[in-house]
Amino acid sequence: MNYLWTHMEERMDLKSRAKKLKTDIPAVFLAMKKKETPWIAKVIAALTVAYALSPIDFIPDFIPILGYLDDIILLPALVALTIKLIPTEVFSACRVEAASIWQDKKPKNWFFALPIIIFWVLLIFLLVK
Repeated sequence: MNYLWTHMEERMDLKSRAKKLKTDIPAVFLAMKKKETPWIAKVIAALTVAYALSPIDFIPDFIPILGYLDDIILLPALVALTIKLIPTEVFSACRVEAASIWQDKKPKNWFFALPIIIFWVLLIFLLVK
């Protein structure tokens, strides 16, 4: 019974962390555009946002268990590193701004996907050419 309770708490913790990523990734994107954000944080933020939006993973998702480990470990680690590099007051403001993006449980702005769309259009263009 104790194992079941621990497992349920762990699952809820993963669920809450996934929900937090839903606002933290847009907040990282918004912080990347702020002049108060250090340049190294902007570089790591750009990598984090690109990886979060990219359909390409280091470990493909079709590989059982291992395929989702990069989504469970790597993405939260990148977000945590980025948040540590951004000044607290800047990131707090970005978090508030990012929370308003997810009104009605869907993003209000689709510009977060723009870098990935551009990447794929360029890739297809180069392959066709």
